[in-house]
Order: sequence, then C-alpha cells, then structure tokens
Amino acid sequence: MMEEGLLLTAEVRRSSAVVLAEEVKKSCYIALPMMVVTVSQNLLRVASMSMVGQLGQLELAGISVATSLTNVTGFSLLFGMSGALETLCGQAYGAGQYKKVGTYTYAAIIALVFVCFPISVLWIYIDKLLIFLGQDPLISAEARKFSVWLIPSLFPYAILQLLTRYLQSQSLVLPMLWSSVVVLVVHVPVCWALVFWFGFGSAGAAVAIGISYTLNMILWGFTCFDPNRAKIPVLLIREILEWWSYEIVVLLSGLLPNPQLETSVLSICLTVGALHYYIPYSLGAAAGTRVANELGARNPKAAKTAILAVSILGAVEVIIASTTLFCSRSVLGYAFGNEKDLVEYVSDITLLLCFSIFADTIAAILQGVARGSGWQHIGAYINLGSYYIVGIPMALVLGFVVHLNGEGLWSGLTIGSVVQCVLLILVTCLTNWEKQATKARERMFEGGSTGEE
Repeated sequence: MMEEGLLLTAEVRRSSAVVLAEEVKKSCYIALPMMVVTVSQNLLRVASMSMVGQLGQLELAGISVATSLTNVTGFSLLFGMSGALETLCGQAYGAGQYKKVGTYTYAAIIALVFVCFPISVLWIYIDKLLIFLGQDPLISAEARKFSVWLIPSLFPYAILQLLTRYLQSQSLVLPMLWSSVVVLVVHVPVCWALVFWFGFGSAGAAVAIGISYTLNMILWGFTCFDPNRAKIPVLLIREILEWWSYEIVVLLSGLLPNPQLETSVLSICLTVGALHYYIPYSLGAAAGTRVANELGARNPKAAKTAILAVSILGAVEVIIASTTLFCSRSVLGYAFGNEKDLVEYVSDITLLLCFSIFADTIAAILQGVARGSGWQHIGAYINLGSYYIVGIPMALVLGFVVHLNGEGLWSGLTIGSVVQCVLLILVTCLTNWEKQATKARERMFEGGSTGEE
C-alpha cells in the first residue's frame, strides 16, 4: 500500500514537472519575441540619444531633459492608456469573444489619437515650462528643439502600443519581431545621416524616431488586417505613475549643482534601466497573456502555473543582466559621451542601477500578472504609495538634504521600487484565482451571447 502511494506521488510530481515545462515553452514563445520587439522599439530612442551625445554635453543634457518631459507628458500617458487592452483583449480572446477584441482595439485607437493633440500643443511650449521649473535656459532651448520635432512620432507611437496589445493577446508575436528588427536596422543609418550628414543635430534624431515609428505602424497594420493571421477583422494608471516618478527625478537633477552632468548621468541610468526593463516587461507580457487567456477560459490552475514558469525565467535573466552590467561599468559611459567626469560618474552609480534593475524585474513580471488578471486598480495604489509616498520623498531627502546629489535621487527611487516589489508579491500570493476566473468570464459575456464565435 505504501509502495503504491509512493508511486502515485512520484507520478504526480512528474506530471507537474511536465505541465510546468510545457508552460515555460508557451511563455517563451510569447516572451522571447516580445523582448526583441520592445527592446528594439526602445533602442530607437537610445540610438538617437547616443548619437546626439557625441555632439556635446549641452546637446546631451538638452535631449535628456526633453526625453524626460516628453515621457512624463506624452509617451507614458499613451503607454499607460494602451495597457488596458492587455486585460480586455487577452480575456476576450481566451473566452472566445473574438469580435470584442477588434471592437476594443478600434475604440482605443480613436481615443488615443485624440489624446495626442493636446500633448502636441504642450510640447510646442515645453521650453517655457522647463524655465518655469527652474531648468537652465540653454538646456531648455535645446530641449524644445528636440520636442517640437518629436511631435509627429506621437501618433504612430500611440497606435503601435495598441497594435502590440492586439497582436500579443492572440500570441501573434513573430510578425512584430521581424518588423521591429528591420526598422531598427534602417533607423541607425537614417538617424546618423540626419544628425551628422545633413547637420540637423537633435532635430534630426527626433525626425528619425518619427520615421521609424511610422514604418513600424504600417508593417504591423498589415499583420493586423491579414485574415490568414488574425482572427478579428481606459486608462492604466499604474504604468504612468511609475514612469512619471523616474522622469520627475531626472528633472529634479537639473536643480542640483552642475546640472548638465547630473541630468546627463541620471538620464543615462534611466535609459539603461528602461532598455533592460523591456526584457522583464516582455516576460510580464507573456505572463499577462497566458493568465488572461487561462482566466478567460476558466482555468485558474493553469494561470498559476504560468506565473511560476515566467518567474523562473525572470530570475535567470536578471542575474545575468545585473552581472553583465556591473562588469562593464567602467566603459558604459562611453556609449553616451567622451567626457571623463561623465564616464566616471556613470561607473560609480552602476551598482545602484543594478539594484534597481533587480527590483524592477520582479515588479515588471508581477505587473504583467496584474494586467492579465484585471486588478490594475490595486497596482495603481501600490505604485502611488511606493513611489510617491516612499520613493520620491526619500530621493529628495537623500539628494538635497543629505547632499548625495544624483546618487541620492536614484537611491530614493530604488527604495520605492523595493517597496513596490514586496507589496506586489503579497498581493499575488493572496489572490483568489478561482474568483478571478469567475470575474473574467462574467466580464467577457456581460451583455453578449455566450455562443459568440
């Protein structure tokens, strides 16, 4: 009898291992291409920033401040608003409500295009806003030049974010992968030509970003409306709050002694951190898609298995990334400029950057789970408390009161990120997944026919 029990236990363990391995494969199928997609999109702006940095520290400081403020007032808003589709489209697709996936996407495109117009007006007067906030007039003028020429990129960027969620919810990630790589390869020589050959400087870098976003939008649009590939002819505050907190700190660095150096270094930290963030974000996107699909299909056990599988992948990735970044700290600054003080400062702050990357990885994966399960409101409260009650106040104290300057500002954000991780872990562990599956089904079939195909 005891032998039969042991055999049964061993069989159950083997079965669980097989299920977990299968879930890892499914998650990788979504996550790995999405890593390439999101990192490629972010590299468009990183490449432009790197090229402008070779023109001088003033130009680098100008584009750094412009990037921060345009992120706060534009890109983060569009990114956050598009995130609602990850829940709605993912759960609708899992429930077999294919028509609703298209309806949600079309409505979101119309809404976000209208949002772009007031943002454009604000960017035209961004230099006056920066001077009002106490920024250096020379840096503000350089920032305005970049921001004004960046306006045409707003509209394709908004549509791109929505098409990403639309295709991701159906696990149609390979077309996005190839188009993103092609556009990145085209972007680099185009940006170089506009910045250096034609002599447009930072304005040329902004124009190159707009061209690349538009090209990506066109390529993804063909995928969305290809009947052989796709089955289909709200505001997400959480991402916005987190994104804003980092950009606010970069803007605050302009009030420190030697604002050009401080702003440039913190902007480099933000750029490197954001570039890595899209890797765990892709893992979170895979988790969100799998969780949303399984909850929509009323399979809560499979949803929990998906979370475990992606968490394992995230742990391996962040260890490799942090180790690589720390070992290359002495040469990292050269990617953005040749000034000795800039390179040394970047090397000194890299250890803090590694800590924040570790915390952000955990948060990014659990945020994907939040999007898939539909408890974004809880994530918004967590971000509000972590960054605006803990992170930013700590950054102000360490940066301006303790006089740690840029390192103090970044340390405060890292503390906020750690608090966010702890809270997200607690919420995920305490979630009733059976109840979430029931809610997902109710949300998808509310007001519609249960037999819709």
